[in-house]
Amino acid sequence: MAFADNLPISESIGVFVGISGFDWLTEGRAEPLSAAVAAIGAGTVIYLARYWLRKRKPPKP
Repeated sequence: MAFADNLPISESIGVFVGISGFDWLTEGRAEPLSAAVAAIGAGTVIYLARYWLRKRKPPKP
């Protein structure tokens, strides 16, 4: 599997849009920098979790 297949791009975009939208609804303005930092952090955590879970799978017979 290629490296790009394991990147959580759609999840990161969802986190970015969710945080930006929540800021916009609650404060009346969006803060894209804080939303981008949170999206990158969430994407990193998801990528590492997928990597760790893939390594833990038992080998196929």
